[in-house]
Amino acid sequence: MSTTSTSLASQRIAALLDENSFVEIGALVTARATDFNMKQNETPADGVVTGYGVIDGNLVYVYSQDVSVLNGSVGEMHAKKIANLYDLALKTGAPVIGLIESAGLRLQEATDALNGFGEIYLKQTMASGVIPQITAIFGSCGGGLALIPTLTDFTFMEGSKAKLFVNAPNALEGNEISKCDTSSADFQSENGVVDVVADEATIMTQIRQLVDLLPENNEDDASYDECTDDLNRASAELANCVGDTSIALSTISDDNIFFEIKENYAKDMVTGFIKLNGMTVGAVANRTEVYNAEGEVTDKFDAVLSVKGCRKAADFINFCDAFEIPVLTLTNVKGYEATKCSEKNIAVAAARLTYAFANATVPKVNVVIGKAYGSAYVAMNSKAIGADITMAWPTAEIGSMDAKLAAKIMYEGQGADVIDEKAAEYAALQTSVTSAAKRGYVDQIIEAADTRKYVIGAFEMLFSKREDRPSKKHGTI
Repeated sequence: MSTTSTSLASQRIAALLDENSFVEIGALVTARATDFNMKQNETPADGVVTGYGVIDGNLVYVYSQDVSVLNGSVGEMHAKKIANLYDLALKTGAPVIGLIESAGLRLQEATDALNGFGEIYLKQTMASGVIPQITAIFGSCGGGLALIPTLTDFTFMEGSKAKLFVNAPNALEGNEISKCDTSSADFQSENGVVDVVADEATIMTQIRQLVDLLPENNEDDASYDECTDDLNRASAELANCVGDTSIALSTISDDNIFFEIKENYAKDMVTGFIKLNGMTVGAVANRTEVYNAEGEVTDKFDAVLSVKGCRKAADFINFCDAFEIPVLTLTNVKGYEATKCSEKNIAVAAARLTYAFANATVPKVNVVIGKAYGSAYVAMNSKAIGADITMAWPTAEIGSMDAKLAAKIMYEGQGADVIDEKAAEYAALQTSVTSAAKRGYVDQIIEAADTRKYVIGAFEMLFSKREDRPSKKHGTI
């Protein structure tokens, strides 16, 4: 440890990393600026502690802003230290973790500080999809600094003291912070900017868990653990988890490991990481109910794709594809959200979701656990857009629409008896899981209780998957 080891910034690093593993880089760096009496100020490490260490033996690079030095503001040398850390991380293929608490731009350094922001943005952009980037916000993070956590893959935020904003709440026309604190962790997590909200100690623990789940870089194929859980473990309760699929994912995962991403945003769509036979798998699932720890239903949703849900899932799938993490979906959807507000964006959002699934070349397995109707089902990792293996529970329904509704349309004006008769006929011929399997749209019909062993088997079979795509710079969706 350096001489700055007593600072809060260094204490945070020590709490995050394995004991005594941190090696500081650039401890003697100070500001070069002399304008506005800057030469009279000591700037130890220029307000940011940078270096490397390990988490459960995995190499990581860490920077932690020191609020005791000019309020942790970002100046020229402060930014260069962070940019240098990114250079090392890209050379060695290891994650970067940023611990943020800062007043933002160092006004005394003006354009030098602005250029520093740009240098960090550029390094983050170059690192995107190459190494995992994680940030945690413990204090103020405003203005241009707010772009730094949002350019990373995962953002954590302390629940009571942290502030994240581009414009301060009181600067928004018609708003006042006591009316709506747009910089708060609750506001930012409920709007999908922040992935996890917790107290500081819990954040450190959860970052460590996340690092253990993620590969070191986009070419790392060693992010696997020895599995001690029964690979064939059956779970009779799975059949009751169609509503709250976060419980279903936890149930099928090794040792019930489930790290949920953006838990407070678009709760009708679940995203997160599970383990299957020691391998990290990204999970995406529709959800119609949310249960709390006491087993009480706290939220209910229609089985539809929403704008926010599509965006949440698409971003997560893109991350998984970039880092060669296989994707599992649990599908239960019967259409699209139908409101005037959602109609403004649902087509674009659903297109992004469809594109993300279709564009991903990682192993993709889809399990239809409930309803699967219309183009909303097609968008949810169906075989038509590239799922490698599609499974379904015996109670699943797959088709263009609900059988009763289809009968009403086709036999409009006829009696209720005719409608019921034709609905039953339509269900047998067009919406049953058996009829879908006969046409090759479902590969296996499995009992709900046996889902774990079948998805493990599918991903093991797909382990060596390779898929060529047309040559292009990148897509435009």
